[in-house]
Amino acid sequence: MRKILHADCDCFYAAVEMQDNPALREIPLAIGGSADRRGVIATCNYPARVFGIHSAMPTSQALRLCPELTLMPADFPRYRAVSERIQAIFYELTPLVEPLSLDEAFLDVSAVTRFKGSATWMARWLKEEALKRTGITLSVGVAPSKFLAKIASDWDKPDGLHVITPEEIETFVATLPVGKLHGVGPATAAKLQEMGIVTCDDLRNWPLDSLLERFGKFGIRLYELARGQDDRPVKIERERKSVSAENTFHRDLAGLPECRAELPKLIERLGQRLERHGNPAIKGLFVKVRFNDFSTTTLEGLGRQTSTERFLALLDDAWKRRSRPVRLLGVGVRLVPPDSTRQMTLFE
Repeated sequence: MRKILHADCDCFYAAVEMQDNPALREIPLAIGGSADRRGVIATCNYPARVFGIHSAMPTSQALRLCPELTLMPADFPRYRAVSERIQAIFYELTPLVEPLSLDEAFLDVSAVTRFKGSATWMARWLKEEALKRTGITLSVGVAPSKFLAKIASDWDKPDGLHVITPEEIETFVATLPVGKLHGVGPATAAKLQEMGIVTCDDLRNWPLDSLLERFGKFGIRLYELARGQDDRPVKIERERKSVSAENTFHRDLAGLPECRAELPKLIERLGQRLERHGNPAIKGLFVKVRFNDFSTTTLEGLGRQTSTERFLALLDDAWKRRSRPVRLLGVGVRLVPPDSTRQMTLFE
């Protein structure tokens, strides 16, 4: 049985700003893009959340909900510097750390003997050290699996510490809303609700073959998670599957000619990012288009290298799916898995 921690910084970007300027602590604060440039909220502090503001919300909507909201642009170099200090604390505890982003990570502490092997004590130590060394508050979940540890870290936010023991898995998962399951987005949640499935206990009443029929391979995942089963290990090296570049325009692009004119700049940015990643092997190209009604389409095609002509052809076909003004364009590549590019030895 594994012992997994999921550590999550509370409202991280806002927390860094509040740590540097305590006057921001008690007022509604959000980090994100400006409304006149169609920005979105990256994160906000808890006084702002009282007004219903949340991450990924358009800034214009956030300002309507809270006209006195203090909006600040993101300062990623500062956030990365603080993140590195926090992650250094994680590595003091265990080498088995899987960073998910600047503000969260999984830790496998199954083999750690410090604190008499108690994962709960380890979680308390992480919280105390992060607060003492950086001023940032962590919420930590403790559980036998990644799936449950991530849910637990969100259970008592902010400044939470929630533990799910092996003996508690059965009863904890039974009452869990299916929307909390890893991989269940709004569309899947709506489909489950149409089937009368609200909790994991409801989901357990459906046989595996019925879930496979309705959800394909993801039906297996639903079947397992409803029973608290998640054998995914903590990965110390994350495999990059794609590289992309996109832009949200502060004025809609009226039609296809305007979209085609913007594409070369995006392809140039994509090339720069690929170069920073060591020019990895490419197996396919894709174009992403978000229209002014917020519908989004992605079109993929084969290709071993970035090609303006190929991207333009994909864009033409993607735009035809809605044929209306565009607010966001993106280009990207799918990468060949590292193992596929490895030279086999004679005796392998």
